[in-house]
Amino acid sequence: MSVELDVFVGNTTIMDEEVYQFWLDGYTVNDAVKVRMEGGVLEECEASAEVLRSDTMDQYRTFQMCERLLHSPAKLANQLLFQIPPHRQAMLIERYYTFDGVFVREVLGKKLSKGTKKDLDDVSAKTGVTLKSCRRQFDNFKRVFKVVEELKGPLVENIRQHFLLSDKLARDYAAIVFFANNRFETGKKKLHYLTFQDFAFCAGQLIIVHCNHSRVLMRPALIGKEFLQDLKELKILITDKDLLDQHKSLVCTALRGKTKAFNEMEANFKNLSRGLVNIAAKLTNTKDVRDFFIDLVEKFIEPCRSDKWTAGDMRLYLTHYTNSAHILDTFKHQVVWDRYMGVIKSCILKMYHD
Repeated sequence: MSVELDVFVGNTTIMDEEVYQFWLDGYTVNDAVKVRMEGGVLEECEASAEVLRSDTMDQYRTFQMCERLLHSPAKLANQLLFQIPPHRQAMLIERYYTFDGVFVREVLGKKLSKGTKKDLDDVSAKTGVTLKSCRRQFDNFKRVFKVVEELKGPLVENIRQHFLLSDKLARDYAAIVFFANNRFETGKKKLHYLTFQDFAFCAGQLIIVHCNHSRVLMRPALIGKEFLQDLKELKILITDKDLLDQHKSLVCTALRGKTKAFNEMEANFKNLSRGLVNIAAKLTNTKDVRDFFIDLVEKFIEPCRSDKWTAGDMRLYLTHYTNSAHILDTFKHQVVWDRYMGVIKSCILKMYHD
């Protein structure tokens, strides 16, 4: 009785990047073989369909055996089972931790728990991302979160060093960790127009300026409590009527003749100012922190959009609104004001799609 065996002998582990992507995307072996055949690989390699299937299965097995190492990327360089060149290792890690924007947008801000994971069937159906890929991406989010949650030091750098990711991908994961830790609301209908990258940009601003400013490096995924307490002092800008009137006068003087939206800016100044300052004051409450993006949209972006401000109008207004506070003699909180408005201005300009 004869037995046929497929045997491969070699040193460097062969990994086809296209097949690796099929595996990451949750394709079955049969689906991957079909796509490879449609791409003309049989003609290129002068191979049979059976050989192509065998090659695909062999690579899938290799990826599955490597997966446990990819959970702790530093181990990949020190293991002896697979001979993988450094540049290939970097590719495997980066692609393994890369995620789909439509997927992360659905889970952003949610608790990285078993309950959320149970809903991935629905997320898969909604986004078109295979369930297997959804689970890999979700588990990666949770893994990174658990490793860096309690670490001292800069959040982005901790992620980059522990998971050997590119700077861009490490920053995206920092945003995911930051949102999961602070439980920001991102699912409301009026926020649907915002992409993950919109939120990631804002998270980056909050992480840099608000989180444990230079003096404190504990729990960098959380907004610093000391800073939040300082924000309460800004309420004087709207509770002191004289200060509010002076601020309005300074801003309107600077804006007059520079924008077609001046009349609306002047008429709505006090409401807009109350909106921005009240957002600062509310951030001391954990529940209100979650509504940060909702508040920005409802209290500032929507009113400006209804008055047909352009992005240029928005930038001009926020610049003068921020700078004019420095001229107010009795306003003593310029440092906190600049930190807060620096972030608010950046976030609003990113979120304002005119």
